[in-house]
Amino acid sequence: MVAVAGGVIGGALFLIFIGIAIYLLWKTLCLSPAYEELFNSVTPRHSDATINDLTSIQQTSGPHPNNSSRTKSVPFIIPPKFLGQNWVDVKNGERIQEDCEPYVAPEFLPRSSFYSLAGSFAVGSINPDLYKFPEDGSEADFPEGNIGRLWFAVEYEQEAERLLVALVKARNLCFPSESCNPFVKIFLLPDERRYLQSKIKRKTLNPQFDEHFLFQVSSKTLNQRTLKFSVYHVDKLKKHHLLGQVLFPLKNEMPTGESKVVIWRDLEAENLEPPSEYGDVQFSLSYNDYLGRLTVVVLRAKGLQVHEDRGMVCSVYVKVSLMNHNKFIKCKKTAAVLGTTSPVYNETFSFKVDQAELDTASLSLLLLQNMEGDKSHLLGRVVVGPFMYTRGRELEHWNEMLNKPKELVKRWHVLSSSST
Repeated sequence: MVAVAGGVIGGALFLIFIGIAIYLLWKTLCLSPAYEELFNSVTPRHSDATINDLTSIQQTSGPHPNNSSRTKSVPFIIPPKFLGQNWVDVKNGERIQEDCEPYVAPEFLPRSSFYSLAGSFAVGSINPDLYKFPEDGSEADFPEGNIGRLWFAVEYEQEAERLLVALVKARNLCFPSESCNPFVKIFLLPDERRYLQSKIKRKTLNPQFDEHFLFQVSSKTLNQRTLKFSVYHVDKLKKHHLLGQVLFPLKNEMPTGESKVVIWRDLEAENLEPPSEYGDVQFSLSYNDYLGRLTVVVLRAKGLQVHEDRGMVCSVYVKVSLMNHNKFIKCKKTAAVLGTTSPVYNETFSFKVDQAELDTASLSLLLLQNMEGDKSHLLGRVVVGPFMYTRGRELEHWNEMLNKPKELVKRWHVLSSSST
C-alpha cells in the first residue's frame, strides 16, 4: 500500500511538471511580442530614402554627444485645423502652424538659401514670456509726430560669436489706412547689401512678430557694427514702401546681465535729401540750465568723401571741440568706425558751460580720417553756436536747443571744407 501511494503521488507530480513545461513553451512561441527592443549593438537596416533623410538630419543637427543615449526628439507641427482645440503641456518645441507660413526648425532641417545669408539666418519664433518687457507705458505714450515704435531684444554669445536678434512687435505705424501689410528688414551695417526679413503681417498697424534672427559676427568687429531695422509696407503690386527705420549701434548699447531685456525705439523717417559735396553729419544738442551742462550726441554721418588708399581700411572719427571767443576750451573724440562712408556713432559727450557763456560759446565738429602713421585727414567740419559765429541751420539748431532746455534736439548739418 505504501508503494502504491508513493507511485500515485510521484506520477501526479510528474504530470504537473510536464504541464508547466508545456505552458511555458507555448507562451514563448505563440505569445512573443510583435516588436523587439533594439539595443545599440544591433544596427537596423533602412531603405535608401530613409537613410538619406537621416543623413540630412544628422548633418544639420551635428553629431550626438553620446551615441548610447536616445536620439533627441524632433518638434512636431500642429496643423491649422487643430488651432481652436485646447492643447495641454505644449512645451517641448511644438507650435501652431500658421496658414501659408511654413515653419522651419534650423536645429534639425537643412537651412536653404532663403533662410541662410552670409552667416546670418532666421531661426524661427520666440516665446515672449522669456523676455523682460519695460514697464513704462511705452505702448500708450506716443509723442506728437510719432511714425511708429519698434520693440526688439539683442543678445551676443561670446563663445559662438553669434548675435541673436529677437524682433518682438511694432506699434502705432503711420499709414493712411488700416490695410497696412508691414514687415521688417534687418541689416547689420556697414553691410547694406544683405539683410534678413520677417514675415508679412496682414492688415494691421500694430503687428506682432515674435521672431528670432541670427548673425555670425566676430567679437573683434562687434563694436563697429550697427543694427538697422527698416519697416516696410507691401502693397497689392508687391511694391515695398518704407514706413520708418531704427538704427541701433552695438557699441555701448548691448544690454548687460543674464536677463533678456526688450528694448524699444521710435521709428525715424528716411532722409531723402542727397548728400552734400563733402557729406552730412547728424547730431543732437541739449542744455541743462540747472547743471550748466551742454550735451552733444554724435549720431551718424553720410556721403563722406574719404581717401581710398590701397591696403588701408577707411577709418573715420569725429572730434567735438568747445570754443569760447574762438579760443579752444576742451575737445572729445568718438571711436573710429571702419569700412564705411556712412558711419554710425551714437556717442554722447558733455561739457561744462555756464549760462552766461552761451552767447560767446560755440561747438566745432570735425570729421577726420585716420591716415598712415598718426596723421589724420580732414573730411569736413561744421560749427554751431550763437549769432556771433553762425547763420542758417546751425544758428537755428543752437537757438532751438536754448528754447527747449533739457530736451535733445536732433538735426542734420552739411559739412564744409577746411577752407570755409
